[in-house]
Amino acid sequence: MNPTAEHFSYRRLVVYQHSRKYVKTIYSITSSFPKDELFALTNQLRRAAVSITSNLAEAMGRYSDKDKLHFLEFAFGSLYETMSQMEIALDLGYVNEEQYNDIETQVTDISKMLSGLRQSYIRKL
Repeated sequence: MNPTAEHFSYRRLVVYQHSRKYVKTIYSITSSFPKDELFALTNQLRRAAVSITSNLAEAMGRYSDKDKLHFLEFAFGSLYETMSQMEIALDLGYVNEEQYNDIETQVTDISKMLSGLRQSYIRKL
């Protein structure tokens, strides 16, 4: 069977759509980080942000609700990992307060959406 767009149910998730925007924000912000951070904080932030969307997609590709929850937990972990790394970026002066506050708002919103999705699968167990 040749997969079509309707097979990729994760794309319809609002949390997935917001997470994709978040990845773009992270890439944009980290593009101004010092070049000596390219293989350190820049890379870590980008990988963790991409991991959020990847784990959401993987969760939706799983059959059991227990497996879905497992990958949703990974998405949560990656989301909070980026928040921690942005705190470090703020401490180092790589981001300003406005950028940091924007990230914090996005993380809070995505976290709430992930929590709601997680609860919907917990109720099914």
